[in-house]
Amino acid sequence: MHVQEWLDTVPAAAVYAVVGLVIGLESLGIPLPGEIILVSAALLSSQHGGIDPFVLGLCATAGAVIGDSIGYAIGRKGGRPLLAWLGRKFPRHFSEGHVATAERSFQKWGMWAVFFGRFIALLRIFAGPLAGVLHMPYWKFLIANVLGGIAWAGGTTAVIYYVGVVAESWLKRFSWLGLVVAALIGLTSMLVLKRKAKKAQAALPAPEAETP
Repeated sequence: MHVQEWLDTVPAAAVYAVVGLVIGLESLGIPLPGEIILVSAALLSSQHGGIDPFVLGLCATAGAVIGDSIGYAIGRKGGRPLLAWLGRKFPRHFSEGHVATAERSFQKWGMWAVFFGRFIALLRIFAGPLAGVLHMPYWKFLIANVLGGIAWAGGTTAVIYYVGVVAESWLKRFSWLGLVVAALIGLTSMLVLKRKAKKAQAALPAPEAETP
């Protein structure tokens, strides 16, 4: 049973809650498939009269904004020791190379790294905590966070919903295609970021040997 089939077995309120919770946890800094859950729920809303796409978009946006804000607060309090701890616990996502790549994005784009980070799978889990660690002014973070949440969560919901409505008969036979496209987009962005992270990690200076 794939994600969309599972969502189809639970009440609409549970769909809203699951979407908001998963996206919120992903935005907070926990590696979860928020994009796949959102695409699946939006596609389901186009075929299921009980799921309101507007409410779904609101829940997804709220989860994104609240999760990022909590991540910001945690990052601001935990600082760099938090990133080091995350690197030990989740080396595939919070390696030194990934952190260095994300930091360069923040240095180059500032608050807009939070906005555009919404659309890149791995950067979604970095944006909130790293903005806090780097002590980005909260008002700048909040503006980019809210705009990014609306553009990504609300925009994704709207696009997938209307595609599903227009091509309902076709999507009934190939409903998995939306998931495949979302997965390929997410995988591509992840591979690009990993490649940049490896280059950044290779460029880091080697630690000096301790003198006796």
